[in-house]
Amino acid sequence: MTLNSKVKFAVIGCGHIGKRHAEMIVKNPESQLVALVDVKSVDELAIEHFNVPFYTSLEELLNSENGKDVDVINIASPNGFHTAQASLALDAKKHVVIEKPIALNKADAEKVIYKALHVHKHVFAVMQNRYSPPSVWIKELIETRKLGNIYMVQLNCYWNRDDRYYKPNSWHGKKDLDGGTLFTQFSHFIDIMYWLFGDIENIKAKFKDFNHQNLTDFEDSGFVSFDFVNGGMGSLNFSTAVWNTNLESSMTIIAENGSVKIGGQYMDKVEVCNVKDYQLPQLAPTNPGNDYGAYKGSAANHHYVIENVVDVLNNRAAITTNVLEGLKVVEIIERIYSGN
Repeated sequence: MTLNSKVKFAVIGCGHIGKRHAEMIVKNPESQLVALVDVKSVDELAIEHFNVPFYTSLEELLNSENGKDVDVINIASPNGFHTAQASLALDAKKHVVIEKPIALNKADAEKVIYKALHVHKHVFAVMQNRYSPPSVWIKELIETRKLGNIYMVQLNCYWNRDDRYYKPNSWHGKKDLDGGTLFTQFSHFIDIMYWLFGDIENIKAKFKDFNHQNLTDFEDSGFVSFDFVNGGMGSLNFSTAVWNTNLESSMTIIAENGSVKIGGQYMDKVEVCNVKDYQLPQLAPTNPGNDYGAYKGSAANHHYVIENVVDVLNNRAAITTNVLEGLKVVEIIERIYSGN
């Protein structure tokens, strides 16, 4: 990348989230989409409108003349491919953006970090829920100590994922490619919890598979309790066994100086703000009525991710979710599943 030139991106994995990456790259005036990669055909993926070179593998892209000009490779492929594809991209001296999770275990995440340090390239972990107005608001509330000491935090994630999502020919639900409910569905919310309150310990977990025995290789529901290293206790209750449609994703905080709750399907609404000597400010709309407004929840915030990549590579900002934080989320999920 030369001074004042556009940042050149390639996207591997052109499903729903990969298309979001591509769209946000095209919309950013300082970035350029130069390639797309997927094992499916252009027609099958309905990506003709991007009008950029298409490759059927990352290796094919990297070995092409076009591949030499790529600055950043965005990985939006199935979870189980993230580590290997990130390693290939880093070997080719490319910066990398990895959709959540950056890996399916701590050891693989550490391999990616080691390689990035070795080749002096950035790795961006996509945890875009940090940009939502309720998340930004609660972060400020905690950091300014307006809530005082944190007593209890309850995170509830109740979604519907049935045979409309877990299709026989899909990677969803396969242990080696999906990883589990906490990796694919709810890692964004675990990231928000870690971002706000820090690490956890004394984990006790119970899992159950209520109605996904014929759809997935893993649990659909769980109760998890823990203590925060920084003080206070917490719980995570989650399920994808909810009938027909998503119910909620919510976080309730009980603290020394008050109580707050953010809820809605995607933890995108302030439902309770009862804090001593404090008035809830007017927050920006979570899904503004513009080009991004048609997308709900976390999918509405990918433009912030691309903006941050461009700013970092132009030496205007630090990475908002660095790869060490991405590793920490993977480690926390791994410890929840192992019960320690």
